[in-house]
Amino acid sequence: MKIAIHHNEKSQDFSPKWIEYCERRSIAYKVVNAYDNDIIEQVSDCDGFLWHFSHINYKDMLFAKQLLFALEMAGKKVFPDFRTAWHFDDKVGQKYLLEAIGAPLIPSYVFYNQQEAQKWINEVAFPKVFKLRGGSGAVNVQLVRNRQEASRLVRKAFGKGFPQYNSWESLRERWRKYRQGQTDFKDVLKGIARFVYKTDFAQMRPNEKGYVLFQDFIPGNNFDTRVVVIGGKRALCEQRFCREGDFRASGSGNFKYGEVPPEILEVAFRVAQELKLQSVAFDFILQEKKPLIVEMSYGFGAKGLAHCPGYYSADLKWHAEPEPFFWGWMVEELLASGTEG
Repeated sequence: MKIAIHHNEKSQDFSPKWIEYCERRSIAYKVVNAYDNDIIEQVSDCDGFLWHFSHINYKDMLFAKQLLFALEMAGKKVFPDFRTAWHFDDKVGQKYLLEAIGAPLIPSYVFYNQQEAQKWINEVAFPKVFKLRGGSGAVNVQLVRNRQEASRLVRKAFGKGFPQYNSWESLRERWRKYRQGQTDFKDVLKGIARFVYKTDFAQMRPNEKGYVLFQDFIPGNNFDTRVVVIGGKRALCEQRFCREGDFRASGSGNFKYGEVPPEILEVAFRVAQELKLQSVAFDFILQEKKPLIVEMSYGFGAKGLAHCPGYYSADLKWHAEPEPFFWGWMVEELLASGTEG
């Protein structure tokens, strides 16, 4: 079997590790460029195709799913496949999916009509959490303390909308990380420059508008638990602590490895297996010891997880293995998978 890999050198990309694994195991592979017009021809002599496409690359979001799903329909094995990727970077899609299978999602509310949204605001208690459907690292997420704030967000959502890249929020986050020693001052200067020199993503992606998405605010959580399940068989875990004076944990850069409640692991494995996901990162918080899913994603930052001291198997047993090579697990799943008609 021969596989094709779209490769770039970015540190968050999985492809260098996929290539390393193929070379370790003498797996036939070729490097291809998904952006080329003849990509279908490039992968024609391969049985599978792997592409860690990104939600922060506007070009990827234009066509990655369409390309992957087209190849899957033509009989190729792909990563990520349709089941794994259709809901990627789409919190609205995830709401419907998790509700449809009865998974324990944080109660979520979506409206496509301004008057209906305002009626709901007038009837519910606050605070709530407002989110755009896309974004990671707690970008485009804010705590809404009262009806006035919620109404203002609704008017904007059904008016000019929200830019998908927020220069002020980006600069504040860069400054926070600089103060905590997580980045250098050059990164802060880059954030200042973004007010004048917009990223390609900021220029090309349209404003989000025409809907609003809220979730219940669950108090008493100073961290969330990220559980990454590969192939429904093995799970990596980390606890991510909230920013100081903030309720958001995603993207804080402050994490540790600790024992994970079996209730969280049970939900993670059950949902991953039921949905037949090749790879999924679940973010959990607890409400009176009951695990609730915040959101999910096929791709994830590997900076912390790459150094996990071990992993859990589907029977919830712990396996000590410093720095598990989970990128290789993804390749294994592709090689072992069959195609569905």
